[in-house]
Amino acid sequence: MTRSDRNEATTRPRLAGEKLSTREFSRLAGSVGGYPYVKIVLDRAESVLHFIDSADGILHVRYIAGEILGMSIDELARGLDAFNDDVYRNPDRRFLLGTLALHTRGDTGGAFLSLETVDVDTMSRDMLRAFYHRVRAHVDPALPLLLKPANHRQEEYVAAIPESEIPRVLSHELYSTAAFVPLNPGEAHGRLRVFRSEEEYRAAPEPLEWHDIVVMPRVPEDVPRVSGIIHTEHTTPLSHINVMAAGWRIPNAVGIGAVERIERDGLAGRWVRYRVDTDGTELHLEAAPPLTADARPTAPPPAERVTVDRPDLTPTPVTPLTELRAGDHVRFGTKAANLGELTHLLQHGSPRWLGFYRVPRPPRENLLRYLARQLGLPEDADDTELTGAAQRLVKEHARVPRGIVLPFSLQQRFLDSSAELRAAVDRLDSALRDGNPDVDGLCRAAQRLIRTTPVPEPIRTELDRALDRHLYGAPVLVVRSSSNAEDLSGFSAAGLYESVAHVSGTQAVLDAVREVWASLLSPRAVRLRHQAGIPLDHCRMGVVVQEQVGSAVGGVLVTCNPLSPQDFRDVYLNISPRSVTEVVTGEGAPLQYLCNTMEGGSRTVSLGTATADLDTATKDLVGRLALISRLLQSHFSPDESYAAPVDVEWAIEGDRIDLLQLRPFRTAG
Repeated sequence: MTRSDRNEATTRPRLAGEKLSTREFSRLAGSVGGYPYVKIVLDRAESVLHFIDSADGILHVRYIAGEILGMSIDELARGLDAFNDDVYRNPDRRFLLGTLALHTRGDTGGAFLSLETVDVDTMSRDMLRAFYHRVRAHVDPALPLLLKPANHRQEEYVAAIPESEIPRVLSHELYSTAAFVPLNPGEAHGRLRVFRSEEEYRAAPEPLEWHDIVVMPRVPEDVPRVSGIIHTEHTTPLSHINVMAAGWRIPNAVGIGAVERIERDGLAGRWVRYRVDTDGTELHLEAAPPLTADARPTAPPPAERVTVDRPDLTPTPVTPLTELRAGDHVRFGTKAANLGELTHLLQHGSPRWLGFYRVPRPPRENLLRYLARQLGLPEDADDTELTGAAQRLVKEHARVPRGIVLPFSLQQRFLDSSAELRAAVDRLDSALRDGNPDVDGLCRAAQRLIRTTPVPEPIRTELDRALDRHLYGAPVLVVRSSSNAEDLSGFSAAGLYESVAHVSGTQAVLDAVREVWASLLSPRAVRLRHQAGIPLDHCRMGVVVQEQVGSAVGGVLVTCNPLSPQDFRDVYLNISPRSVTEVVTGEGAPLQYLCNTMEGGSRTVSLGTATADLDTATKDLVGRLALISRLLQSHFSPDESYAAPVDVEWAIEGDRIDLLQLRPFRTAG
């Protein structure tokens, strides 16, 4: 019996009493993310519900084309976009597509099924309602069936239906119960260090070493380089420590219940092998023999040798962001140069706006028709129309807060103003070259001198004039790092250097500037750069002084899905109703969104510690932000593949989007 024959024989409504049993579900199920699933298709014309053998991962559209309509693979490929439009967007569609997934309730252990469509499906409320009832009628009544809305539009539809008629479960409710979330794949051989709290970690008499694998609820962002990380509470892939872990290329995952398992197996404090797989369903931990002291390197192997351009110390004035471009990173640092480039784009546009959407996605020639839809244009819009609409979108909604930048040459003038300070930096440089064990002490001594050495009067005067000219009327400022050793594709330095907020007045700005300069020589920053192969004498610190903006919500986004690397549609956002800082430091669990920049739409992955989701207007603006970020990815791409994702810090106030930072984002692997 063929798959089609078998499915029709067991699901035709006229076969009274036929239900999908738990046993039959298990026989047909595939698995993704640890959840067994069965794909289903309702043929409304024939009144047949198909339960598809899903073990081989067959796509809905391929099943419909081959098993129901008798189309060849080539025929489907030639008309794939039109076919998808018909099954996902047509209000009079013949087929309704969905997936059943089997879950276990964490509190009771009872099983239930969820029913969901794909996130791009525009199924109406009446369609969704009818689909649920049809599936409910053909599933074993002993199994609870809950509708899982696939996007925010469906959540609004379902909210208007009594829960007594259609029980439901939201995506963020399932995410919060996930016992395992892979954040970065990899394998490590190291010693397990278990801490039940940050206080316990801070009080530990033995510091972490590079070969340790740290296990704790929330790993603090100032943790030194280690060999692996296990979070025992849910976190976000975009916190500073998780971004750093991706750069270190170490295994990193959320493992709820990991401490109990480790203690049960007697692994605490022992050497283990630890592995995280991108498509895995659990932590892999097993006891392993320790590396002997002789065989144990004194420093971790570099995840990647990072090359930084030598700083240009040519005398340069304090300069407004509006006069900087990307190529100015050798004088002002990467962050400042990227902000300058962003400022230029908002005013003048980019010939590369369409890059991401031009790339072939076989069998599609490109994605330009999808971009046209997102921009409100006809699908056959030409390049000129698309580029113009893209520029209008960016210019209408986004801005970069005004600011000035102190160049590397000004930092050098400050260092050269004190022989004692210059000698302290030289001693640190020599210690790093010679392997002197007192590097940390020398770092702290140099930092103290930077903080206390008076700023020469000419520098003070130049800064005061620049503040008056370019930041007049700004009541509060933020002072931020802009090194040539941060925001790089191989070395993000996320959270490594200081920023000082809520600054007012020239003297307070000068104090904050010295704090930022001093952070270049913190023990942790110096060691992490040294491990990456970045010489101290190649590193300089520019400083960005910007108007500090208020925001209703803020956060961080990346133009990829870090939990699903093959996903090219979605932009992943972390959102805080309080501050961007809360997101990146991991102090609070943010809302997590996925926004589809191909077909449109969005969904909430996690509410974090929030008690409610965003309002509809803010969701719509977040969707526009996601599309803008995809355009920015195109402009900042290092090559013509346009595949390199970017990481953007942002804030929203009213209908204004402030772009606060942009840098490359390293994907898992």
